[in-house]
Amino acid sequence: MRRLTEKQHGVLKGMVFGMIIAISIVGLGSYLNPFGYQEPISLVSKLNILAVSLIIPTFFLAIAIGRLAKHRFFTAEDIDGGGMSRGSEQAKVLQALLQNTVEQTLLASLIYGAWLIVMPAKFLSTVPLAALAFGLGRILFFVGYNSGAPSRALGFTLSFYPSMVMFIGIVGNQIGQLVS
Repeated sequence: MRRLTEKQHGVLKGMVFGMIIAISIVGLGSYLNPFGYQEPISLVSKLNILAVSLIIPTFFLAIAIGRLAKHRFFTAEDIDGGGMSRGSEQAKVLQALLQNTVEQTLLASLIYGAWLIVMPAKFLSTVPLAALAFGLGRILFFVGYNSGAPSRALGFTLSFYPSMVMFIGIVGNQIGQLVS
């Protein structure tokens, strides 16, 4: 068996810790229902939960866009944009942060919406909790990015893993409904 490098070991620690947190978020949100959502809950109420929860991912997406735009405006070699120049190292880093944030925001938005539509009301607290984890994850990812993969691993997992655990829950719920 191949041994992990020091960086891989650091990333693995972030992944394991992130998965523990993600499972805890979904478990807490689903079974303890800290926000007290109950049936019957209207579609308008579900959409309100979604809208409020998406403020956090949208905020971090706007930050990522703004950081790259500001850099390009104030850096002569980057002002023409990525498609028109090779891009400075800083522009490449900011573009990578933006790209990852776009991906995470899209995934979270789709999964949060699906969760709110198909899951029982007592499970809906999971969405705002996942959004809070998303925000913390983006902060850790942005701050740790330049220090390498181990430094950003937990930030990545806090944005990604709650969405994936929720996705598995959605699929499981739908399969359960089909076979019952």
